[in-house]
Amino acid sequence: MDKVLISGADGFIGSHLTEMLLEQGYKVRAISVYNSFNYYGWLDGVQHENLEIVSGDVRDSAFCRTVVQGCDVVLHLAALIAIPYSYVAPDSYIDTNVKGTLNICQAARDAGVKRVIVTSTSEVYGTAKYVPIDEKHPKQPQSPYSASKIGADAIAMSFYSAFGTPVVIARPFNTYGPRQSARAIIPTIITQIAGGLKKIHVGDLTPTRDFNYVKDTCRGFISLISATGVEGQEINIASNYEVSMYDTLQLIKQLMNSDVEFVVDNERLRPANSEVYRLWGDNSKIKSLTNWSPEYSLERGLKETIEWFTNPENLIKYKYNIYNR
Repeated sequence: MDKVLISGADGFIGSHLTEMLLEQGYKVRAISVYNSFNYYGWLDGVQHENLEIVSGDVRDSAFCRTVVQGCDVVLHLAALIAIPYSYVAPDSYIDTNVKGTLNICQAARDAGVKRVIVTSTSEVYGTAKYVPIDEKHPKQPQSPYSASKIGADAIAMSFYSAFGTPVVIARPFNTYGPRQSARAIIPTIITQIAGGLKKIHVGDLTPTRDFNYVKDTCRGFISLISATGVEGQEINIASNYEVSMYDTLQLIKQLMNSDVEFVVDNERLRPANSEVYRLWGDNSKIKSLTNWSPEYSLERGLKETIEWFTNPENLIKYKYNIYNR
């Protein structure tokens, strides 16, 4: 099996992806962002004979050149992703998302890796001009976060065009599941209900989203490792289904047997021109290029997510009464 380097392996999607790759027999070198506590995020406590955890920072080009050595495939997930915080600290998003992607691409090019899969986001599309959103949909930078990811995608694609670096852009739509940050809508609601709050603070409930359970997203990434004809391609990982925030929250409420009241919190509202009101992804391209298709319905995925978050050992990790940017 190939040896895979994963940046952002200590995060939500990255940790699930690391575990899935190990289960399938891959050797994994996992990057955890450096800290002085030897804390590996969601990889803390994960042990496997084929797992090597390395602390570092993708903003450092020398580190990237070193860590990519000996790896066949690079899965680049490391990024700042919280949209509200990108309004506060946009400069940091350029440093991590754009410069970090540049560093990874340069290192991968020089090391001659077989494939570089760069993680994009459905936020680059902005509010849908048509649905379902295919990969030809215009890019709309409606937040500093989405602008930084558009820039990162462009940097990655330039390496394919200019140097022949075998880059693939994987574009997951709205991934959810165990371990997700409470800055996202689904864990925000679940943790508040599980914490015993009766009035649940939310933002705008009118937008629609294309939700993907994290295991489906990870399977999408893995399908792109060995697929042929995907280099230089932007590829959606989507359910091809849209649901409103309101309907999603009502389903969570039902599954948790809750009678909570939803209260709009102005602090959680995006600026009007920055809100993405509609996302519904076309997944026909990844289906035609790989054997991937989503396995989880929204209800099934939410049941597994609720089960994980309501475990007291997991819930205690979340400050559900504090708004997380």
